[in-house]
Amino acid sequence: MVVLVGLNTDLGRIKAWWRTLGGDGFTVLPPPTRSRYTQSDGHEDAAELFATRGIPETASFAYWHWQSHDAFARSGDLRGVLYLHWGGDHATVATGLGEGPPGYRIVNNGPQGAFQLDKVTATDADGLPDPEDTAGVRQFLSRIDEPRRRTARSTEYDPLARAEERWLHDRLSGPVDLDAAVRFTAPLEHRQALTPDETARLLSAWRETYAGRLAAWRGWRPVLRALLRQEHPEAWDVAAELGADASHALAAHPSPRSLELLRAWALTGDGGAVRGWFRAHHALREPDPVRAAHALSEELTDRTAPEAAQTGLLHALREAVTDEPETRRPTADAFFPLLLATIRFATDDRLPRPLRVAAAKGAADTAGRVREAAGRLTDAAEAADALAAVERYETVRDDLLAGTGPDLTGYEGGLGDIYHRYRTLSPADVRWLHDRLADPSTGVQGIAFCLELLHAHGEATEADLVALLPRWKKELTKQYRTTYTEWRHPLVTLTCLALDLEHPAAADLLAWWSKPKPLWKEPVRLLTHLGAPDEEKAAELWEFVVSGGHDTGHLMTWVLLRARLDGTHPLHVAEKLIAEQGTRDYVLHRVLIGVADPAQPLWHYAIDRRSHSWWQRAQEVADDPRLSDAARAIGMKAAREHHITRYPDQVRPPVTQGEVSAARAWLEARADRTAAD
Repeated sequence: MVVLVGLNTDLGRIKAWWRTLGGDGFTVLPPPTRSRYTQSDGHEDAAELFATRGIPETASFAYWHWQSHDAFARSGDLRGVLYLHWGGDHATVATGLGEGPPGYRIVNNGPQGAFQLDKVTATDADGLPDPEDTAGVRQFLSRIDEPRRRTARSTEYDPLARAEERWLHDRLSGPVDLDAAVRFTAPLEHRQALTPDETARLLSAWRETYAGRLAAWRGWRPVLRALLRQEHPEAWDVAAELGADASHALAAHPSPRSLELLRAWALTGDGGAVRGWFRAHHALREPDPVRAAHALSEELTDRTAPEAAQTGLLHALREAVTDEPETRRPTADAFFPLLLATIRFATDDRLPRPLRVAAAKGAADTAGRVREAAGRLTDAAEAADALAAVERYETVRDDLLAGTGPDLTGYEGGLGDIYHRYRTLSPADVRWLHDRLADPSTGVQGIAFCLELLHAHGEATEADLVALLPRWKKELTKQYRTTYTEWRHPLVTLTCLALDLEHPAAADLLAWWSKPKPLWKEPVRLLTHLGAPDEEKAAELWEFVVSGGHDTGHLMTWVLLRARLDGTHPLHVAEKLIAEQGTRDYVLHRVLIGVADPAQPLWHYAIDRRSHSWWQRAQEVADDPRLSDAARAIGMKAAREHHITRYPDQVRPPVTQGEVSAARAWLEARADRTAAD
C-alpha cells in the first residue's frame, strides 16, 4: 500500500522547510530512502552529491537518515524527536538550520551531537501537558525520565513534583490499557511510586493478555520491580517465567529465592545473571567481595559454564570494590579506579586462574591509560603503587593470555574494536582460531570472525573446511549481516577456501550460490570470486562494479582478485583506478585504505573513523613512497578526518593521551601536504 503524505502533515511541513535551506557553504541532502540507513551512509551520500553538483568538499551539510526517519508515523505525523546529522563546520550548520520551521524548534547539542527537531507544545501552570496532546505528553515523559545520574549499578532520578506524580497516577486510574500504561509505569516506579493497587491491576492484565509469553510485553520491568518491592506473592512465579532477563530486578532485592534463580541462570553463562548472582551472594552470604568472587568463579569452572561468565563475574567484582563512575559523559580519569582494579585482579593470587585470565583480557588495552593516569596523581605513594601494579600485570600478561581469545558471542562491534590486535597472528592465536572453528558450539558470528582471520593470513586449512562442512547447509546458509564488520559472511569465506584448496565440496557450494533463493545471498554472491580467481571472474566482477550497483565489498574483492592474478600489491591496483571512469570515489577511497595490508583487508563498508585499524592504514597509505601523490592524498584525508584527533573519546578501544598527542604530531608534521590537498 502506498501512503501519500500531504503538506499538512508534520513530514510535509518539514520537507517544505527543508527545501528552502542551503547557501553560504551549507547544503542539505534530500530526505532519505532506505539506502541511507546510518551516518556513514549520509556522509557517502554527501560525497556523491558534492561530486555530482560540483560542490567543494569543504562544504558543510545536514541530513537525516532512515533510522532517524522512524520519528515519523506512516501518516506523516512526528511521533518522536527527528535527529538531524551533519558534517563540516558545526557553526555553519547551526546557522544554516536556524530555529526550524514555524511550529517546531531545533535543539543544538554541540559539536559532538546531532541537532534535534521537535514540535513546539504547550503546558499548564504546573508544566504539565494536555493528556490529549501526544507530542506534549511525549516531551513531558522524556523530561522526567532523564536520569540525573547513571552508573553501572544504579540510575537516579529527580523526585517528581506533586502535580507531576498525580498526573501520572491519573493516567493509570481507568481501565488498564497495557500499551498506554508502558509510558507511565516506568517514571513512577523509578521513584518507587507505583501503588499496590496499580501493580495488582497491571499484573492481572499482563498475565491475561500475555499468558505464556510474559516477556513479550515491553512494559514488564517496572511492574516486576514493583512486585518484588511490595513482596507480592506472585512475584517469584513471574520472575521464573521471565528468566534471566529478570536478573537485574532480582539482584536489587536479594533473598534466598532470588539467589537460587540467579545461580541457575548464571550457570548457563548469561552475563547479567552472573552479575546479579554475585550481588545477591555478596549481600547474603559473603561480605568479602574477593572471597565471594572466588567461590562463584570456581563453581562456574566446575559446572563448565561458558567463558563469558567469568567476564561477567569480573565486572561484578570490580564494581563492588570501586566507587561508581558517572557513565553518561565520563572523563577518562573517572574510570581510573575500575581500570586499576582490573589490572590488580589479573595478579591477585586470591582469585582462581580463570578469573585472573578474564582480568588480563579486560586490561589488555588499558595498561597505558592506567600508567598515564597514575602519572597525574598528586599523591606520590599512590602513583607509585599504581605503576607497580601495571608492572606486575605486564610481567604475567603473556602467560595469562596465551591460547585465549575474545568472546565470540558478544556484541560484534566489540570484535571489530580489537581487530587491530590480529594484524599478525602468533602461533597461539592460530591454534586458538583453529580450535574455535572445530568447536561445534561456536556460532555463526564466531565462525565468520575466525575463518576470515585465518583465510586472510593464509592460515586456513583443509581441517577447518572439513570441520565446517557438516554445518554449512543448516547453519551457514542463514542471513548474517556483515555491513558493519571487517569480515565477510562465513559462507563466502568458506567457499573461497574450498576453491583455493580445490576441494570437492567447492562444487556443492557453488551450486548452492547459483540458486535463486534465499534472496539474501545475491548481493554477496560475487564476493566468492576471490577464491581460485581467473580472468572470467574478474570480468564479471568488474561489470558489476561499473554498473553502479550497491557495493557490498565488490570493488574490494575485484582489487584483491586482480592483485592475485597480476602478482602485485593490491594498493597499486586500487591506485590505478583513481582516475578511472565507472568507480565511485567514496567507495574507491575506502578500498584503497582497506587493502593497505592484504594479509588483513578491512571489509567494513565505510572508513570507520573510530577504529584503530583504519587509522593505522590511513597513515600507511599517506606515507607510502611507492604510491602516487593522489593516492597518498586519499590516505591523508582519511587520517585528518579520523576521530583520534577530532573526537578521541569516541575511539574504541579508548586511546591514551600519548597516542592522541602522537597522532596530532604526525598530522602537524604533514601540514604542508594537508594545505596542498
